[in-house]
Amino acid sequence: MSELQVLHVDNHLLVVVKPAGLPVVPDESGDESLLDRARAWVQREFSKPGKAFLGVVHRLDRPVSGIVVFARTSKGAQRLSQAFRSRAVDKTYWGVSATAPQAASGRLEQWLWKDRERNLVRVLERERPGSQLAVTGWRELGRAAAPARCLLELRPETGRPHQLRVAAASLGAPLLGDVKYGAREGLPDRSIALHARALELPHPTRSERLRFECAPPALDVWRF
Repeated sequence: MSELQVLHVDNHLLVVVKPAGLPVVPDESGDESLLDRARAWVQREFSKPGKAFLGVVHRLDRPVSGIVVFARTSKGAQRLSQAFRSRAVDKTYWGVSATAPQAASGRLEQWLWKDRERNLVRVLERERPGSQLAVTGWRELGRAAAPARCLLELRPETGRPHQLRVAAASLGAPLLGDVKYGAREGLPDRSIALHARALELPHPTRSERLRFECAPPALDVWRF
């Protein structure tokens, strides 16, 4: 089992970095998940007998890297889940595209509908039954040449499936590697150039907010 990169741990929280390609929870592939890896770390680090409790309060798509928070208690899981639902958590992502949006920054509102059979999200012209409003703030952070790339900061105000991937594509800047939403080709490691860069959230039991950051993967696509 591979090592776990831990950003923070206390009685109620475990904050870790998810590598691209690792599912957050077990799926039909049968591959090791981040939850498996984190639970094994807790059991080893704290000499926990049996199966350690870890509550899943949010997720990242399998090809995406970055910060993931687990709850170490049922109270923590309940309060953190509520924080995510009530938008009390501030999330910052970085993405890389081969093209830049026409504007340097903006705020995008879209009605999204998910085709569950194809695991594909579509943008609708107007609200309809089953659709969800997605709101994303974005700005350009920098550019690089050879090959041409644009670094974007994406700040979701809602938490919809594939929200940021669809937002980038809608801006004319599909994320590198995201062939499902307009990228010309996949990346060698089958990742998507989307990284959960920072997360700020209320502590579940203390009157304070915590902020965590992690650098993107050490790959050429992320070098600016």
